[in-house]
Amino acid sequence: MEENVPAGRCVVAVDGPSGSGKSTVSRRLATGLGARYLDTGAMYRAITWAVLRSGVELTDAQAVAKVAGEVDLRIGTDPAGYGVTADGVDVDAEIRGPEVTAAVSAVAAVPAVRALLVARQQDMIINAGRIVVEGRDIGSVVAPDADLKVYLTASAAARAARRSAENASDVAVTAADLARRDQLDSTRKADPLAQAPDAVVLDTTELGIDEVVARLRALLAERSAA
Repeated sequence: MEENVPAGRCVVAVDGPSGSGKSTVSRRLATGLGARYLDTGAMYRAITWAVLRSGVELTDAQAVAKVAGEVDLRIGTDPAGYGVTADGVDVDAEIRGPEVTAAVSAVAAVPAVRALLVARQQDMIINAGRIVVEGRDIGSVVAPDADLKVYLTASAAARAARRSAENASDVAVTAADLARRDQLDSTRKADPLAQAPDAVVLDTTELGIDEVVARLRALLAERSAA
């Protein structure tokens, strides 16, 4: 670990829309810092998987919240290879599929689901001590006292290209889906996707992963020296 990066307890909050590079950057940063890593989006996706499996209507907030409260959700925090299970089922692959992707914004908009998962995320952050957390409301809601808050963004074209490359999907279809999710996530009443007032905004459109990670390490060093 570099001497100019703070040792001991350290919480980094990484927010931003899909395709901005949050996951790759967060995992790599966590590895470099010797920290844990938490993908909060995976938690919402796992709950969505359970809701879809239960057969309840996505529009029935009470029923969705009931499923969320009953599912045995477990997620690892090892940046080198974390796992996600729901009721003992490994859902790592399924939660990234189109069915869950299409439904996750609706499930994540249910206030009771957010309250449940935010409380759990905050517990995990406290227990980890040194952790990089990525999502859509980390700096504004989950970890408002984080040592570093970053809002990653990128052009709509760059985000669609990245995501379609990951999923081997059509770029135009992916762009439309990202726009739909952005609209839903940024306008929901409970903890919308938003840039925290004190977050550092970093446009990753023209930056490589290593460049972004280097900038975040430099920002942490600046805060340590201040």
